[in-house]
Amino acid sequence: MLRTVTLLGFLTGILLLVGYLIAGIEGMTFFLFIASLMNFLSYWYSDKIVLGMYKAKEIKESQNPELHKIVGNLAKKAKIPKPRLYLVNLNVPNSFATGRSPKHSAIAVTTGLLNNLNEKEIEGVLSHEIGHIKNHDILTSTIAATIGGAIAYIAQIAWWSLFLGERRQGNVVLLPLLILAPFAATLVRLAISRTREYKADYTGAVITKKPLYLASALEKISKITKKHPLVGNTATSHLWIVNPFKSDMFANLFNTHPPVEKRVERLKILAKNL
Repeated sequence: MLRTVTLLGFLTGILLLVGYLIAGIEGMTFFLFIASLMNFLSYWYSDKIVLGMYKAKEIKESQNPELHKIVGNLAKKAKIPKPRLYLVNLNVPNSFATGRSPKHSAIAVTTGLLNNLNEKEIEGVLSHEIGHIKNHDILTSTIAATIGGAIAYIAQIAWWSLFLGERRQGNVVLLPLLILAPFAATLVRLAISRTREYKADYTGAVITKKPLYLASALEKISKITKKHPLVGNTATSHLWIVNPFKSDMFANLFNTHPPVEKRVERLKILAKNL
């Protein structure tokens, strides 16, 4: 948590520095206000946006009582309200959690997850998502994503102003900042995402007392995903338990998730100590 707070503080610092160098104290204040507004909107509406983006349909208890029972038991152990359940019609196994707080949370699973994983592995996956909700990771990732997006947007506006504006003196000083700030913000945001994935793995494993359930699920999901990657908006990759989009050597440098092999290794070590 200390590392996450430090990284969020550094991300905010980049935003304020960009604002200050572009327009002084007024610019810094204005950009902080913009970031706060974006965070507020994302906090309240991010769940509706992402569920709508994937056309998720709510799973009623009568439709899948076994799944609801698993989630209910995990939520009880985690001491949080039971999240709503949604189904995403994708053949690739995966899942994500969303919602502004534990009281207003939801877990989405794909049809591929229900069709390809056994009950123990599904429990492991759901424990990971419960871990995200319990740790308030949804709020953390939303803040990181919106501040990072604000930095990139501001830098783009400033970049064009360098060439379209009348004043050219002093613009050279801004050039390195406008190139490096979005890059640095991306690295910090990805570091936050990877940190929270490790934490959710740990929290979920402790809740079930069966880390190998999740380890087996991660290996299976990763194997299928590599054969059948999704094609779409990679901006949502941080939401999923495993990045479902095609990755290459360059993309791996900016991966939102730690390597599955390292996550599985940690879970196996944890299994020996629980």
